[in-house]
Amino acid sequence: QTLKLSIIIVNYNVQYFLEQALLSVRKAVQGIDADVYVVDNNSSDGSVAMVADKFPEVHLIANTDNPGFSIANNQAINISDGEYVLLLNPDTVVEADTFTKCIAFMDAHPLAGALGVRMIDGSGTFLPESKRGFPSVYVAFYKTLGFGKIFPKSPIFNHYYLGHLAEHDTNEVEVLAGAFMFMRRTALQKVGLLDETFFMYGEDIDLSYRMTQGGYKNYYLPTTTIIHYKGESTKKGSLNYVRAFYEAMIIFTKKHFTGSSAWLLVLMLQFAIYLKASMTLVSNFVKSFALPLTDTILMFVGLYFLKDYWAVRAFNDINYYAQSFLTFNAPLYISIWLISVYFNGGYDHNASLRAILRGLAVGTLLIAAVYGFLNSEYRTSRMLIVFGAAWAAVAMLGLRMLIHFWKYRNVAFGSQAIKNMIIVGELSESERVQRLIYLAQVQKNLIGTVAPNTTSQNANYLQNISHLEGVVQIYGINEIIFCSRDVSAQDIIAWMTRLGPNIAYKIVPEESLSIIGSASKNEPGELYTIDIQYNISTHIARRNKRVLDIVLSLLLILLSPVLLFVVSQKSHFIQALFQAILGNMTLVGYAQPQPKTLPKLKKSLFSPLDGIRHFETIDASTIQHLNFLYAKDYSIGRDCSIVWRSIFKS
Repeated sequence: QTLKLSIIIVNYNVQYFLEQALLSVRKAVQGIDADVYVVDNNSSDGSVAMVADKFPEVHLIANTDNPGFSIANNQAINISDGEYVLLLNPDTVVEADTFTKCIAFMDAHPLAGALGVRMIDGSGTFLPESKRGFPSVYVAFYKTLGFGKIFPKSPIFNHYYLGHLAEHDTNEVEVLAGAFMFMRRTALQKVGLLDETFFMYGEDIDLSYRMTQGGYKNYYLPTTTIIHYKGESTKKGSLNYVRAFYEAMIIFTKKHFTGSSAWLLVLMLQFAIYLKASMTLVSNFVKSFALPLTDTILMFVGLYFLKDYWAVRAFNDINYYAQSFLTFNAPLYISIWLISVYFNGGYDHNASLRAILRGLAVGTLLIAAVYGFLNSEYRTSRMLIVFGAAWAAVAMLGLRMLIHFWKYRNVAFGSQAIKNMIIVGELSESERVQRLIYLAQVQKNLIGTVAPNTTSQNANYLQNISHLEGVVQIYGINEIIFCSRDVSAQDIIAWMTRLGPNIAYKIVPEESLSIIGSASKNEPGELYTIDIQYNISTHIARRNKRVLDIVLSLLLILLSPVLLFVVSQKSHFIQALFQAILGNMTLVGYAQPQPKTLPKLKKSLFSPLDGIRHFETIDASTIQHLNFLYAKDYSIGRDCSIVWRSIFKS
């Protein structure tokens, strides 16, 4: 007997979001003759083990490579047999009656080939890609130039997002989002499955177009809403996204358009690639270098006035120092200070006061060392170095305090304003969530718990959920954690929409050790978890490891005439050092085989096994544990130790 519904989820390294999605699907399929497929595209985050352990009812397909979104979906479509097929993203949450409403609509509309629903992001904001138009020449032109944002309700200028169609009205539309495509199997069999030419983007537009060409209609159904944490599957701030998305549009154009219209659209899309790429580069540059550039200007201005001040104070001659101080010494000193601060973590997100001062101190010592090697004409005054370092500290810390005060309205530099948080759920689940927050070392001000029903009078609750809006206003709540065991997805979505995007929303799945949320469709989700934190995954560790690869490889190349007497595979050794400098390899990595459950590292020259006597007799479990300890406790000192031990076998 044919099932009513087959649900297909393609996953790649979003384990915690996948768990939440599957829990919501489990509730939504109750009473429906349905099956669920998860196709994992070679994730390295433990997704496969999680699905196998927590969702035994799911049909799991674990690919050993990443064949792309289209191929993975087709794998499951070909072995499923539901009357309807739903393609669902892993970073979604569906309401308990979502599938029931979709089935009822499709049953009542036999010409409906595919159906999409209303989607919101993790902040409760409506996602306009819930309904879209086909990317014709003019549509692409208006979207590329941003006319849709200027005229959001125009059927001409905002046809890409069908801005003239109301968010809460059911309508026939042209294109549905691949995050939720509810399709009739007979229609799929007629028009064909997903085009495997598309790796990740564009396949939903292509399939939607073929549905209409096959005589079917695509509908937008807003009577049910899903959460789509879009930042987890689409990093819109990256050049890779810009290139991949618009190249997919070019594939679509060449496939379905001919003549001058195809030529114009391809030209327009190519123009869009360069325009968007340029805008992305500029935006990323501003974000990355605005603070260092400001520091540079402040330090240079300070050194300019300090030069004149000390010339008059010490030598009674304002022209005592040569012009070379401003053209050579000042840029040299500033460069060393900035580089030292950077490598001490002073430009990391929420950098500490200690990291900035440590960077300036190390930089000053380096300047003092360099000073002795300079020609006499460039040796100005040691006091200017001391004064310059003091001014750099004042300028950098003062600037950051101003930025901090502007953002958080307090002067507690180095710490963010602690957010006021409430938990919506039963007391037992709230206590479990509080333990998770404590173990995850999250700094929040927990105001209390809100009862998930409308009748509770328990004094241990702040209020019941019917008064949630008032609780938010009275206590100045910044963050709400919903317990999905006690609050339905429908109620969570309704409250997110009602309260708006100025509050951070998170959901804790039933029996899960993670608390999940995402404040923007363009940013990665925020996760509170008590899972093991690997040092090798931190930004500063990755950066320092890369620098160590370059510096150590250069040093080993210089010493290679001597080292070649003690290393084996001499040609491979030199080649690997050059590859490490280029970034194609790393000096130290995991012992093979590459562990799937640990953070990824590039192919390496050495591993924690190298230099250990009789390592050939070490069993697989010991190798796995050595890799685990390397990732968890990583430091550049450990890398240096492994390199030394590996070369000299000591």
